[in-house]
Amino acid sequence: MPKAIALYSGGLDSTLAILVAMKQGIEVTAVTFLNHFGCDISDKSSCSKDPFSAAEKFGFTVKLCHLADKFIDIVKNPKFGHGKNMNPCIDCRILMLKEVKEFMLMTGADFIITGEVLYQRPMSQRRDTFPKIDREAGLKGYVLRPLSAKHLPLTIAEQTGLVDRERLYGFHGRSRKPQIALAKELGLTEYPAPAGGCLLTDPLYSYRLHELLEHNETPSIKDINLLRLGRHFRLPSGLKIVVGRDEKENETLQSLRDTGDVLLWVEGVGSPITIICGGAEEDEIKTAAAFCARYSDAKKQPSVEVTVEKNTGNTTVNAVPANNTVLEQYRVVQKDIKGEK
Repeated sequence: MPKAIALYSGGLDSTLAILVAMKQGIEVTAVTFLNHFGCDISDKSSCSKDPFSAAEKFGFTVKLCHLADKFIDIVKNPKFGHGKNMNPCIDCRILMLKEVKEFMLMTGADFIITGEVLYQRPMSQRRDTFPKIDREAGLKGYVLRPLSAKHLPLTIAEQTGLVDRERLYGFHGRSRKPQIALAKELGLTEYPAPAGGCLLTDPLYSYRLHELLEHNETPSIKDINLLRLGRHFRLPSGLKIVVGRDEKENETLQSLRDTGDVLLWVEGVGSPITIICGGAEEDEIKTAAAFCARYSDAKKQPSVEVTVEKNTGNTTVNAVPANNTVLEQYRVVQKDIKGEK
């Protein structure tokens, strides 16, 4: 029985690509790559679906692999550049294919499958980029894209008879109607709605990441995780302040706290958790307290008692809620990006 390794996000296209291959009697092992900028597979509201649900229904195996620092490196310095924001789509694809190539060789699989659709993504899913990606990954001829195969050159799997090209597809463009029809035909009834891609395609997140890398070339995992959360401010000293926006973010901020970080909140009223990343001087704590007071339910009071928690214990500081001018002076946001409050 022919064996293939599939790049698998849990989304519609990658699932369909696997099912199309399985219909031809191919044994498929799917690999789901995780990184610090992708969707959280444990979050059912996330842009990707739990990769194990379809696997259980249709009978294929899923392996999880974290790209870790390898991915951070290409985000900082992509050989083939970024997309519109901080997304290194071509380099990302090459990295994933290099990783599954090792798995393919280790397991004795015959080729690799992806759910890519020609011209669906503007940077990495073009007729001229597919061969470049395969060549850079050392996989020329070994990557089968079942959903668009009839628009692409023959792969080794097709040439050697492992795959019947006539039973593959010629999808192209951004419309999902052909995929939805095929899903119905194959019995795939549950799949996530199309999403815009990883966090690196989001303008606000990308700006925050770019700003972080300007201040810290080797950010910690905590630094990167904080980018998803709250309102961000940068003081002249370089200290980062993050102010939570809701209860869930407050809980996450508390869980991400490192030794030496300072937490602030207002007792007795609805209040954001505010975190100062790293040691802070007295005037910096006062500034953070003003931010915390401004976003609390006590923001209309002339002054607010803000609790300050350090490793040495809790104190309080009296703060005047920050006005909009002060907030905008220190806020980490590109001025033409709307939507953060």
